[in-house]
Amino acid sequence: MRRQIPFLVEALTILGLVAAPFVLPHLGFNPTTINRILVWGLVGIGFDLLFGYTGLLSFGQSAFFGSGGMFAAYLLTQTSMHNTVAALLIGTVVAGVIGFFIGLIALRRTGIYFAMITVAIAEVFFFIEFNPLSAFTGGENGLPGVPTPNLSLGFTTIEFSSNMGMYGFLAFCYFVGLMIALRLVRSPFGLVLRAIRENPLRAQALGHNIQRYKLAVFVVAAMYAGFAGGLLALMQGFMPPDAFMFSTSGEIVMQTAIGGAGTLFGPLLGAAVWLYLSDFFQTVLNLGATWRLILGIVFVLLVVFLRHGLAGAISDAYRWMRRGRQGAQPQSGASVAGRTPGTASHAKVGRKPTKSKDGVLLSATGLTKHYGGLAANSDIDFSVMHGEIRGIIGPNGAGKSTFFKMLTCEVEPTAGKIVFDGRDITKMGVIDACQMGLTKSYQINQLFEKLTVRQNLEIAVLGEVRGKFKLDMFRNLHKVRKLDHHVEGTAALVHLSDRLDAPVSELAYGEKRRLEIGLALATSPSLLLLDEPLAGMSTQERVETVALLKAIAEGRTLIVIDHDMDSLFELAGKVTVLQEGRVLVEGTPEEIKNNPLVQEAYLGGVHEEMV
Repeated sequence: MRRQIPFLVEALTILGLVAAPFVLPHLGFNPTTINRILVWGLVGIGFDLLFGYTGLLSFGQSAFFGSGGMFAAYLLTQTSMHNTVAALLIGTVVAGVIGFFIGLIALRRTGIYFAMITVAIAEVFFFIEFNPLSAFTGGENGLPGVPTPNLSLGFTTIEFSSNMGMYGFLAFCYFVGLMIALRLVRSPFGLVLRAIRENPLRAQALGHNIQRYKLAVFVVAAMYAGFAGGLLALMQGFMPPDAFMFSTSGEIVMQTAIGGAGTLFGPLLGAAVWLYLSDFFQTVLNLGATWRLILGIVFVLLVVFLRHGLAGAISDAYRWMRRGRQGAQPQSGASVAGRTPGTASHAKVGRKPTKSKDGVLLSATGLTKHYGGLAANSDIDFSVMHGEIRGIIGPNGAGKSTFFKMLTCEVEPTAGKIVFDGRDITKMGVIDACQMGLTKSYQINQLFEKLTVRQNLEIAVLGEVRGKFKLDMFRNLHKVRKLDHHVEGTAALVHLSDRLDAPVSELAYGEKRRLEIGLALATSPSLLLLDEPLAGMSTQERVETVALLKAIAEGRTLIVIDHDMDSLFELAGKVTVLQEGRVLVEGTPEEIKNNPLVQEAYLGGVHEEMV
């Protein structure tokens, strides 16, 4: 794992903030614009956590930006409060509380529907500010008379009234906000956010309560917006009503896109470009209302030609130069040829304890699933013993996938009962099932493609060692107990130790299949369900993967679906055959091979005619 220079980002940030007020004026930035860049950069950090790191596109940040700023301004202008820092913090908390309740509603939907709900929220808050609450917010006049920032030390009070003093105050606030965000994205909490962005369904299947994580980051983004709104009021001496306007949310989105989402520094760069060009077009070129058209064209060009934004382009250029200096490095192939089948047995991965060590571990009774008038599964009785390797086969359309989804609680059955380790899990969700020790690998790889192999395995392990939700936003990821040991052990077991720091997108197909198994294995399951683990593999890879699965099965119960019956019969001690959504027959591999009902199901009577 490549080690980074400690505190390099922090040191470069301080250097940049110190140099900015001396360098930027020579590039055409006036002091007010520089201060506004810091305010917009700060609200952009919160939005970047929400959108760039979690994948939630919100157009409602103006509601929190305006609410936090207006509440702080009200305290400082309409009450006896004079402590600007306290007012800022109270406004931030108010924005967070509003964000919590709004998030409970908005996060019930995903994708475009979530985005549309946030648009409606922005419009509702704009209406409320201008009408029912105009007596408190000043309506279209806003709240004037907001004092400049001050810091009371007891024996004296520091005023930040000069341009340089105001910049110093805003720069300090930006630096603190950035450091908090950096700690958050480097924490276990931050890694789970990236998992949600890449593949929310798989993050959930690995035992993470993604709804709670989404709500938490939604509140954090609202607090960043509220704090920045308060800073805007202090900087201008006036809380403007246009902070609530939908165009404010649009500018936050566009600035983040220009600068680069998922970078934290991108919103600051985007704000610098946006505000500089808007001032340049209006004051230097005197374009009047046309400046919006020109700026829109510039935005489109930047997004088209710099898909990852300015910060992303800088990062890509750095990686390209670094690869050029290092030269081409040989990549590992998909095959694990050259390793003996027993190699995996030296690496051990734990499993969750069960109430008993023998007898039935999983049982399904009368399991039925209907989709409208279509019966995918009907009245299935099925049980698996502790330590058993059970195979499931059946022709295409036999209902194997639906049956698997019901066993792992991804789909709730229409009728019937599922009992795992003595507990009824019929109506349980996939998150709780995983936490109990019941996990599956997928037929089609469900990986976190833009992350590394190490990060993929860490996400899986975190679900096991931390539980389904934990607000450890400021904890060092690698100080999580047994995390690195568990990740390295799992990687060794699936023969990916030399690929831990490789992006998943660069892996060969066989490596991705092993990682798919590794993700399920990293949750320490007591019952592991494998959905076609041999799909798409070469003959040699299948032999090696069967050996791998045998090593995995030591002390663990497995249920395997696959169409490669030779490999499955070698692996399983007992096989269940499904046909038309029902159990056709069960028995040993030898019994299944010679069963005429199975031959009829697969060959449709052709076997008898050939005989």
